[in-house]
Order: sequence, then structure tokens, then C-alpha cells
Amino acid sequence: MNAPATAEARPDTGRPGPGRFLRWDTAVGALLVAAFLVGTGTTDGFSDTANLAAALNDTAEIALIALPMTLLVVAGQVDLSVASMLGLSSALAGRLWDAGWTFETIVPLCLLIGALGGLLNGWLVTRVGLPSLAVTIGTLTLYRGLASVVLGNKAVADFPESYARWASNTETVPGTFVPWPIALFCLLAVAAAIALHCTGFGRALFAVGAQEDAARFAGIRVKRLKLVLFTLSGLVASFAGIVYTLRYGSARADNGLGLELAVVAAVLLGGVDFDGGKGTLGGAVAGVLLIGVLDNLLTLNDISHEIQVIVTGVLLVVSVLTPRLAAVLTARRRRRAAAG
Repeated sequence: MNAPATAEARPDTGRPGPGRFLRWDTAVGALLVAAFLVGTGTTDGFSDTANLAAALNDTAEIALIALPMTLLVVAGQVDLSVASMLGLSSALAGRLWDAGWTFETIVPLCLLIGALGGLLNGWLVTRVGLPSLAVTIGTLTLYRGLASVVLGNKAVADFPESYARWASNTETVPGTFVPWPIALFCLLAVAAAIALHCTGFGRALFAVGAQEDAARFAGIRVKRLKLVLFTLSGLVASFAGIVYTLRYGSARADNGLGLELAVVAAVLLGGVDFDGGKGTLGGAVAGVLLIGVLDNLLTLNDISHEIQVIVTGVLLVVSVLTPRLAAVLTARRRRRAAAG
């Protein structure tokens, strides 16, 4: 399937700017480097390998979910139910483990439930014609409610030690400080970047996000594309629920509560346009890492979790407003130049 030429030219444009080095995602990468240098120079223990491993692992679930979220937002969609699906997956894993199921059986079943939940989102968007924002706000509540029904107020622990070590930062890739969940994320990120920026599938996503009607007339199967993206989002969110459960050693119905805010903030902060049609996978990854670095710095400096949530919210607002203000100023400058 081939995207229209006008839409195809948009994938690597990032945020509006006069040159490559003024691109939004490039600026976020520079901010990431600056934050790391500031942390190294001002906070004791920040650059220690143990702390870096912990900081990376603390972003594991956000990073994993941000990959399909990036693809969705590029296509002009959003999935706000991801944190609730994470919680449902965690609750289901806890309930089944408590009932005596083997963990090797639990994981595939949780992934299946995640894919079905994503498929439901996609069906409501593509077949019923509802906007993804409204649909996933509804399923956000639905999946969290189901998690409470499945596990109630219980907390289930004592998961297999071998799996728990894999999800923690106590075991890392040999010779590095990179935890195994982050290593898996890196592999998936490379695959997602290739799919988004080097294939017809990625060009179709940009075309759909830029102008859906034009993409449909160009022969792109828009509904099928959206259905695949939502299913993938649910699948990855459910896997993130398994990782979250093992990392904290506890299955609870409220696991990951509010995590969708951090995921969306990271993606938008990385330069992916909420209206669709613009952005890069690298920018989204930089956004994830920047939020992770800032959260770690705040934690090391004994700043409360509530303040960290406020910082994430501010970053989300800034990432949405800044490009729009820049576009307004650019349009105003062009009008003045034309009038002059």
C-alpha cells in the first residue's frame, strides 16, 4: 500500500522548524544530554551504574507501552486504556498464580486478554465509528473495573524467582548496566523504528495521520491499520503488566494507576504531533528517557512523588502547547511578510 506523495514527505519532519538541528525531537535529545550532565554534576550517586540501571528499569513499562502509542499517535489515534490494561493483566496474573497455575501458562493467557482488549478498542473505533479518545476513556474505566473484579483488594506475591530477577535491575545484560527489560525494549524500538520510517507500513501511518480521507482514496486500508495498532497496543500493555508485576513482586488491581499520563507525555514530549502525521520514534524514545532521568533526579533529591506527577503534567502541557504557539507565530510572521 502506497501513501500519497504529500503525506509520505512528512515522516521525518518532526516539529516545525527551519532546519534539522532545530527540530523538536533533536531539542529533546539535547535536553536529555543536558539533564544527564546536570544530574552528574549536582547529585551524588546519579551516575553510578547501580543508579543508572535502576533509573532505566523504572521506565521499562512506560518505554514498552510508548512504542505502540507512538505508532497510534502518528496515525492520529490515542489509547488511554493502556495503564488499566496493565492493571488488568497484573490482576489476572495474580489471580491465576494464586489458583496454582504455572507462570508459563499465565503469561500467554494475559497477552491474549491484552490483545482482545486492544481489539475491542479498535473495533469500537473502526466499526462503530467512535473517536479513539472517547472509546479509550471508557475502556480505561472498564479494564480497571475488571481488574478489581478479578483480584479485589488482594495483593499476590511470591512469583518465580527466576522471572522476578529478570524483571528487576539486580540482573543486567552481561558486561553492561542495562536491565533485561530495557534490552528487550531496545530490540523492539529498533524494529518499530524500521517499521515506522523505512517501510510502506510506516508511510501509511503518516498518511493516515496527515489526512485520513486522502489516505483512504490512495488505497490504504485505514480501518485494518487502526485495528492492528490498537490490538498491538493492548498486547504490549498486557506484557508491561507482567513486567510491572514481576519488578515490584506484587500483583494488584491498581498497579500502573495513572501511568497513561506518563506514556502520552513521553510520546508528545518526543515530538510526535497529537494531531497525527508527524513525529519520529527516536524522539519518542528520547522523551521516555528524559522523563526517566528527571524522575530519578527528583527521587534522589527527596522530592515527593506528587511533585514528580506535577512535573510530568507540566511537560505534557508544554509539549502540546509549544508547537502550536510556534505555528501561530510562524503564520503571523508570514502574513506580515506578505502584507509588507
